[in-house]
Amino acid sequence: QVQLVESGGGLVQAGGSLRLSCAASGSIFSINIMGWYRQAPGKQREWVAGITSGGTTTYADSVKGRFTISRVNAKKVYLQMNSLKPEDTAVYYCNAEVQATYGMEYVGYWGQGTQVTVSS
Repeated sequence: QVQLVESGGGLVQAGGSLRLSCAASGSIFSINIMGWYRQAPGKQREWVAGITSGGTTTYADSVKGRFTISRVNAKKVYLQMNSLKPEDTAVYYCNAEVQATYGMEYVGYWGQGTQVTVSS
């Protein structure tokens, strides 16, 4: 079993900052890509940012230049969110592609989500 635990969400005014963290634990041999998604009320879940095991980062256009994803170690990532806007309000979910043992396929896991609310 693999668990992803997010933390760091909360309420912030527009223009403010928050840092989310995601830590993976359990039966993990290696993790490939770790990323963040978000889901606003009434909308589909959307991809926000991702980082590979080698440190390559990618971002959705809507957050480029404001959000930064970083990998603390093989099992933990941060999402630094600056210049937050009301439209960033959503539940943010961590996702990881996990290989449980050597040679097995990578399987995607999700965290439980953390609420980010940006007031105008």
